Amino acid sequence: MAKKVVATLKKEGSASFTKVIRMKKSPKSGAYSFEEKVINKELINDFLKN
Repeated sequence: MAKKVVATLKKEGSASFTKVIRMKKSPKSGAYSFEEKVINKELINDFLKN
């Protein structure tokens, strides 16, 4: 799957997007989960703050 995303991000016109992976810890069980999204580079800080 990662290869498809990387190939898509390299297309002309899609250069302003990037793949972001955020790790979250569950307060109840203490387990970690990962959230992956392809978002606009300008919105990365907003995504990571939440």
